[in-house]
Amino acid sequence: MNELLKSDFGPDFVWGVSASSYQIEGAHDCDGKGKSIWDVFTNEGKRAHANISCDFYNKYRDDLRLMRSLNIRNFRFSLSWPRMIPNGTGMLNMKGIDFYNRLIDECLELGIEPWITLYHWDLPQALEDKGGWTNRDIIGWFSEYTEVCARSFGDRVKHWMVLNEPMVFLSTGYMLGMHAPGRMGLGNFIPAVHHAAICQAEGGRILKGLMPTAEVGTTASLTRFEPQDPNDEDDVLAVRRVNALVNRVFIEAPLGLGYPFNDFDALLKLQKYMQPGDEVLLKHDFDFFGFHNYTREIIKHSYFIPVINADIVKASKRKVPATEMDWEIYPDAMYHVLKEFGSYENMPKIYITENGAAFPDEIANGKIHDTARVEFLKNNLKSVLKAKSEGINIHGYFVWTFLDNFEWAEGFRPRFGLVHVDFETQQRTVKDSGLWYSEFLRE
Repeated sequence: MNELLKSDFGPDFVWGVSASSYQIEGAHDCDGKGKSIWDVFTNEGKRAHANISCDFYNKYRDDLRLMRSLNIRNFRFSLSWPRMIPNGTGMLNMKGIDFYNRLIDECLELGIEPWITLYHWDLPQALEDKGGWTNRDIIGWFSEYTEVCARSFGDRVKHWMVLNEPMVFLSTGYMLGMHAPGRMGLGNFIPAVHHAAICQAEGGRILKGLMPTAEVGTTASLTRFEPQDPNDEDDVLAVRRVNALVNRVFIEAPLGLGYPFNDFDALLKLQKYMQPGDEVLLKHDFDFFGFHNYTREIIKHSYFIPVINADIVKASKRKVPATEMDWEIYPDAMYHVLKEFGSYENMPKIYITENGAAFPDEIANGKIHDTARVEFLKNNLKSVLKAKSEGINIHGYFVWTFLDNFEWAEGFRPRFGLVHVDFETQQRTVKDSGLWYSEFLRE
């Protein structure tokens, strides 16, 4: 393929970067903000924390000007629920709402379009104390929060996403205990999945009802899964189960297809938590889906992994090129997930709302020559273009992420940013990948 050009994607294709509140804002206890589950999970668990992180709460003006100088015109970021409603419900914290008003106004003044994600994993701890996502009352709590956001910012924000990667925060936080709030077991995971799926649709309905002209979507992290041995029926069935659980639940429910019970019978446990009318509540006609892809995973059948009977064969074990996260560098994964999920009947338009890579960046003479990241982005964009040329309804691409940030359980070691952050001095240094993206967008 010839050198990639922005014009190859068409004049209306949207280009941007993504970030999230807890990962960049810092200011964890400033101006009336309440505790989130991540504040408690990291600080009380004596883990790496994002109390300061990139200090975006105080440095957002300079960071947005840097973004503007790099020709980036679309910024996807999330709102912090406990910053706006410290106890999760009830009294508002106007200083928190004012911060997002200033952030949105600054974006618009600089010609940067704000794309808001309602929920990117930082649940108010006060709600977790009441059961969090395992408590069906969260449907009401989340609805209240959604309405506050829409009424506060809907006059200026035209693009909204309800949930960020729900299956990721539910599996890591409510089944495996690796992420906040650190819960484990199917008894937590199954009800949390059902309640989040209803919240996803209900959030979409509330946003669209209050802002009929806004573009409202939600996001899902999609991984390409392939069997270790394509001729081994057990491996093939393991892939089917993993794909049903990880990729399909939060896409098929809003499309009106229900849960994929047939391909992973453990999901039948969801029926215990379904009430009359829930099939209707799960469905919502979103204006778009935000798809995220980073890698493919090779799956083998395993008798030793309970319930799902499947295990991942890590990239390091397979001795294939990988990122700092031990995720295989495999750009064709993007093409395959776009073809698979973009081909669903009634699938609305698609944006790639996250794609990027973590590499061990090093500063040399004030510069960061992250050639591997540049190649990663170029090759993934070629996969996007290939899927688009074959009729998949793709309308935009957002790099994860603008600034190096707090990368959840991995702390500050993995760096995904186009801009390097020295977390001691808060110095920003644009990497070669940021310069490449800027030049690409200039065309």
